[in-house]
Amino acid sequence: MSTPLDVEPGGSAAASEESTVAAGPRIEGRSLRQIAWRRLRRDKVALFGAGFLVFLVLVAIFAPVIVKYLGDPPNEFHQNLIDTQGGTLLPKGKFGGMSWHHLMGLEPVNGRDIFSRVVYGARISLLIALLATLLSVAIGTTMGIVAGFTGGWVDTVISRLMDMFLAFPLLVFALALAGVLPDSAFGLQGNALRIVLLIFIIGFFNWPYIGRIIRGQTLSLREREYVDAARSLGARRGYILRVELLPNLIAPILVYSTLLIPTNILFEAGLSFLGVGIRPPTPSWGGMLSDAVVFYTVPHFMLWPGLAIFVTVLAFNLFGDGLRDALDPRGR
Repeated sequence: MSTPLDVEPGGSAAASEESTVAAGPRIEGRSLRQIAWRRLRRDKVALFGAGFLVFLVLVAIFAPVIVKYLGDPPNEFHQNLIDTQGGTLLPKGKFGGMSWHHLMGLEPVNGRDIFSRVVYGARISLLIALLATLLSVAIGTTMGIVAGFTGGWVDTVISRLMDMFLAFPLLVFALALAGVLPDSAFGLQGNALRIVLLIFIIGFFNWPYIGRIIRGQTLSLREREYVDAARSLGARRGYILRVELLPNLIAPILVYSTLLIPTNILFEAGLSFLGVGIRPPTPSWGGMLSDAVVFYTVPHFMLWPGLAIFVTVLAFNLFGDGLRDALDPRGR
């Protein structure tokens, strides 16, 4: 019979403590949100796009304050700064009348400050694009998750409805609707009615794009183990949709929303360019481009609103690509 070993009191605890110290500090796990934020911080291009978007939103919000110190009201004429001698009605001075007080020069004929009109135009473009995107995301997410989870005849009806909307000539419909719309309707009039109309047209008819993406993701998620576990515990369909599926769809919704906003900005600019968007003299980037077509010999008149659209759309796309990479579970 072997002799038992002599063990000092507390020896096992001391050995465990020594092994813990030798192993180093305890490593804490990171949540998916922390992992995504760490990836996004490493993407300098995406952070630059996000920073510019924040700057643009601040410019749109504080447009009256900015114009007060760096320009003139957007609809104020400066006929005294227009050269009428040669019959061209162009701004006096070089580079389209650019100066410290008129940072982007003046418009031909009427002499309105381009900088203030670009700043105020950001309000219109961002307001319409953001609200239209929210409408598209709300409708598309609801229809997509219901179609993907329910299946059967409900999925068939919603899918065919998506196909009908995708085949609808949206631009032609917008032109026709804007042409027959009266000056006042639904208690609104003027540009307030136009803004609501553009938000409805852009948002309501674009929901199938995100709806098809959410439907495909839902078809995959509804077969996961945690959904089966919720069903086995007696969870109702509304609870599964709201608690189990929707949080796992946040990533594709956020990514596609950042890519849908620049598309809506371009569409609103196109409608304003064709004359069915915001009515003058309210400034909008598309309307400024439409006015600049007549004065093709004055490049600065077309440069600034076109550059504003280009940089804004580029910033949204850069941020959307970075956000997609950060939220990708297969990324490193």
